Order: sequence, then structure tokens, then C-alpha cells
Amino acid sequence: MAMAWIWTGMVVVSVVFGLYNGTTGAVGAAAMEGAGAAVELCLSMAGIMCLWNGVMAVMKASGMMDGLSRLFRPVLCRLLPRACRDPDTLAALSGNVSANLLGLGNAATPLGIRAAGRMARGSGGRATDELCTLVVLNTASIQLLPTTVAGVRGALGAESAFDILPAVWLASVLSVTAGLLAAKALGKIWRN
Repeated sequence: MAMAWIWTGMVVVSVVFGLYNGTTGAVGAAAMEGAGAAVELCLSMAGIMCLWNGVMAVMKASGMMDGLSRLFRPVLCRLLPRACRDPDTLAALSGNVSANLLGLGNAATPLGIRAAGRMARGSGGRATDELCTLVVLNTASIQLLPTTVAGVRGALGAESAFDILPAVWLASVLSVTAGLLAAKALGKIWRN
């Protein structure tokens, strides 16, 4: 709801300044140009997202996704010991982290929501430390293949959409590390 107010405010301010400066024609032209560019970007992104969702479906059907999930279970059990007691929650967590690792945030979201819902049971409406850790893992996820960012770069004409990999790897590892350290430290401080 807040974003609706922000966007409405931006449009109103633009129209008011356009009227004040006598440039309403330029404001209207810019609005139409922006809308056209947005539709063009969405259509090009749709193809890229279909490709990577297809890759995800093939990985799931071939068992690669389950193997990747099994690889993360020991780490997740150390980070989220209570959540790992439930096999369904652990499966959702593992799938979520695996999808985020592959840069498929749209595929990871339903798994993260399922894991968060299961983790929130019995917490009385309060976010537990483990639930906060899950939010950090989802927000700052480590990505080996930033498919969405590469898709946007490709759609906007980048010569090599994946040339950002080293920077993405470094930034995502640092952000996850900082987020997990902050979550653990704040969890200890908040309890005291």
C-alpha cells in the first residue's frame, strides 16, 4: 500500500511541476515512452524467465535439485536447528536455498513462504530467531548464477550478461555473512 502512495505522489508532483513550468507535453511524452520501455522490458524478461524456469524444472525432474538440497542440509541444520527437526520444513528450506543459489528467486519464494509458515507455527505471532535468520538467508542469498540480473542485462543489450559473476559472488557472500552475523548478534542482544 505504501508503494501505491509513493508512486501516486511521484505522478502528482510530476504533473504539478509540468503545469508550473509549462512542460505538460514533455511530461506526457516521457510517461508514454516509459510505459513503452517497461512493456518491452517485461516481454524480453518473460522469455528469459521461461528459460530459467525450464532449466529449474529439468533439474527438479532429473534429481539434481534434490542432490543440491541434500548438500545444504548440514549447513541449514547448524543455522536453523529447530526448523530441521521437521522433514517438510527442512525440504522447503533446502529447496529455497538451492533455488536462490541458482538465481531463481521467483522459484525460491514459494518454498521460502512454505518454510516460514511452518517455522512460525507455535510462535504466538512473533518472529523467532530462526525465522529472522531465514529472512536474512532469503534477502541476501548467495547466488552462483544471477539469472534475473543477467536477464535484465541481456534484455538491455549487454554484450556479456554474465561478466558480473565475480562481483556478484563476492557481494553475495559478504552480504550473507554480514546478515547472518547481525542476526545472531541481535538475537543475543534482544534476548537479554
